[in-house]
Amino acid sequence: MQNCYRVSDEEIAGGVSCLQSDLDTLTEWSRNWQLSFNVEKCKVMHIGKSNCSCQYTMQDVNGRPYSLHETKEEKDLGVWIDPTMKFSIHVAHAANKAQQVLGLVNRSFTYKDSDLLKQLYVALIRPHLEYGNAVWHPFLKKDIQLLERVQHRATKLIPTLRHMCYEDRLKALDLPSLAYRRLRGDAIETYKYLHRFYTLDSNVLLPLNQCTSLSTRGHCLKLMKRDCKSSVRANVLGFRIVNFWNNLPEHVVTSGSVNAFKNSLDKHCYHLRYCTALEDLWKI
Repeated sequence: MQNCYRVSDEEIAGGVSCLQSDLDTLTEWSRNWQLSFNVEKCKVMHIGKSNCSCQYTMQDVNGRPYSLHETKEEKDLGVWIDPTMKFSIHVAHAANKAQQVLGLVNRSFTYKDSDLLKQLYVALIRPHLEYGNAVWHPFLKKDIQLLERVQHRATKLIPTLRHMCYEDRLKALDLPSLAYRRLRGDAIETYKYLHRFYTLDSNVLLPLNQCTSLSTRGHCLKLMKRDCKSSVRANVLGFRIVNFWNNLPEHVVTSGSVNAFKNSLDKHCYHLRYCTALEDLWKI
């Protein structure tokens, strides 16, 4: 994959040549170890609107060059990726799978009370809506509503709660909205990065604010507010979490453990627990 956004022709040619060289080296390695690739299953995805969409080749088992086919969507580690990087395709797949499992649950149980359905939903359905969402976190309103619609349908299957509005059903079940769950998950990942639970350097993904002025408000782990020009870039974890994280109080971000952080965060953000409108989740 070669992105050609705001680079010179020389840099484009160099990047294409480098990637093609890597493919040739990979082919040579597979030949030496007698682990030939099925070139018909190898594909290339050109990410970005301004991508030059160059053609790449690999050698087949007979040593002949084979032009790799272009793909518009591909599943990698359970996440569907497309050239726009908006992850709407993944959201559609996740919501569709969750709806199928929910339909199976509905057909399999004739009696559904609050406790039973909540346990089934949390164990069998919600994981499909949340797997890997730190990567594909939705920011388009249609995608957010598509995911929330699954939980909306699940809570309405309970006869005693069917007459209530959606947020009241969530409160009765003590079931957080999916929007809040995603925001909470981002905060937990940020805590782990900043407190060195991961071996990766957090200064690249989540750089801290370097201002040391005593008049600076907020806690000691404030993140740097960086500029970005595209909505896709603004949806990356290192950008979308900044405002929310910087508005948290000192005692929350400096919690002694992950579980302590979760408890402190839930207490501080209790009024957001059942909120379904994304814009309201940033009002601390």
